[in-house]
Amino acid sequence: MARGADRGLILLSRGTAGGDLEGMRSTPSPTSETTFDFLFAALPGGGHADPLLSVVRGLTARGHGVRVLAGETLREQVDSAGAEWVPWRRAPLADSSFDPVNHSYSRRPPKSPADELDAVRDDLICGPAADFAADTRAELRRRPADVVASDHMLPGVLIGAEAEGVATAAVAMTFLFIPQWGVPAMGLGMTPPRSALARARAGILRRVVERKWGQGLPAVNAARTGNGLAPISDPIDLFARSDRVLVLASRALEFPEFAPPQHVKLVGPRLDDPEWADTWTPPPGDERLVLVALSSTWMGQTPVLERIAAALGRLPVRGVITTGPAVDPLCVRAPDKVTVVRSAPHGQVLEHASAIVTHGGHGTVAKALAAGVPLVCAPMGRDQSDVAARVVRAGAGVRMDASAEPAKFAESIGQVLGDPAYARAAGRIAATMADDRREDRAVAELEALAGQSRRGRVTPLSAAAA
Repeated sequence: MARGADRGLILLSRGTAGGDLEGMRSTPSPTSETTFDFLFAALPGGGHADPLLSVVRGLTARGHGVRVLAGETLREQVDSAGAEWVPWRRAPLADSSFDPVNHSYSRRPPKSPADELDAVRDDLICGPAADFAADTRAELRRRPADVVASDHMLPGVLIGAEAEGVATAAVAMTFLFIPQWGVPAMGLGMTPPRSALARARAGILRRVVERKWGQGLPAVNAARTGNGLAPISDPIDLFARSDRVLVLASRALEFPEFAPPQHVKLVGPRLDDPEWADTWTPPPGDERLVLVALSSTWMGQTPVLERIAAALGRLPVRGVITTGPAVDPLCVRAPDKVTVVRSAPHGQVLEHASAIVTHGGHGTVAKALAAGVPLVCAPMGRDQSDVAARVVRAGAGVRMDASAEPAKFAESIGQVLGDPAYARAAGRIAATMADDRREDRAVAELEALAGQSRRGRVTPLSAAAA
């Protein structure tokens, strides 16, 4: 069933490509005039690996040589992207027992969100930086590269590349929550402060976050000095000390106050569906369709899915719930008119959807807004409250508590379906995102950096970090 006349802007923005997300994606030339060699470093987990490997596919499609340092769990995906898989040797991701579905980045189960940050900082990002640097240097000595592009949560990789004199690009899969650049720190789902009270609250959060990340600097600086590099004193440099920082997000959704240094580029989200997505057929009926998609990794979401399913049972809608690899669909109780499947190509489902209920993960939010679909966001942790804050600020959806009862979920879903202003706001974002994606800007930035590197004109890291 059509979603109404207010959807016309979206349909027009998609041109003649069948109205799907693929039609919004720029199609690069089969090969570029000059080919380069890239070394990537990937972190497992759908929100990290899938968008990074989408960039890899963009580069291999243009004839570039790409290798990817990654664990065994990503080997097939790397091969499918047309790149060469390179295993970790010393870094903790070499451990074949690592479980990306359960997000076991740490050996110890976290007791709280703050404890989770400590564990990820000490066991993945900062603590093993020297091991990541060693693996990177060993691979570059085996075979040089023009650019090393790494998940921004692996600063040790970038240390290794800097020590070898190779140009670096840190790739962030979601927004960068850096207060010095005009946006609130991650954690509380805040908007840029406007009142004195809000500024004071933001300042407290900023100091807490800086102190948390500052505790990881000794391990990082040990890796830097051990590789002949000067130490850093600012926690920002953990994520921003690269020749380029590519943020796989759209300025259409970012707060207008975001003002990063020039070497930081918002290059747009990656909208590819994961390879593990199953085929899908729309359920019968003419009622509006609501998609439910929470995390693809384990966050204890089964009870939340069941409450959302019960809420959909109260509304005149059809529901489709995708559980992801972490949840068995048979474990989710749902009314007859709500279909529960492990996976489906969200790009296709969103062509039929009038709304989506999601945890607020950046990848799911980006796909929904690229399709012009308004959202009900029920954050469950990590950066999800902060992404949801951007959705609400843009007028493209509402935010609610994931612990809410079915009646409250039904109320919020009905609010988004009943007020066309949400769909119109989502449509405006979709039109901007479609325009942004006429060129694959992530690929273009990496090609430009590689060209500068080969000509010896890369911006010095010291200047980029200033």
